[in-house]
Amino acid sequence: QLRSISVRENDPNVALRLIVESGGCHGYQYKLELTSVNTDGSTPEDFLFVHPTKQPSHVLVDPISMTLLKGSTVDFTTELIGSSFNIIDNPQAKGGCGCGVSWEATI
Repeated sequence: QLRSISVRENDPNVALRLIVESGGCHGYQYKLELTSVNTDGSTPEDFLFVHPTKQPSHVLVDPISMTLLKGSTVDFTTELIGSSFNIIDNPQAKGGCGCGVSWEATI
């Protein structure tokens, strides 16, 4: 999906930024947004993940969020109400609210 977005936006530096914010009824929630690598969208402290053969496939994670996302899987889902990137199988998360927006950290 990142490649499709890159082509559509004519931006070879398109990236998916993964952020963990405090909030919600269980303490933490995910924020996923599109940005660019090597522009105002990334910082030297960010972790940059790139697939070895599928380009572009940039994923950015700030150091604080990295500790709460370590071992997680990013997926792209298509449903009747729309399509989106999602964090699934986060080993750092336990429990969550009924609506699935917020979660509690295991640490």
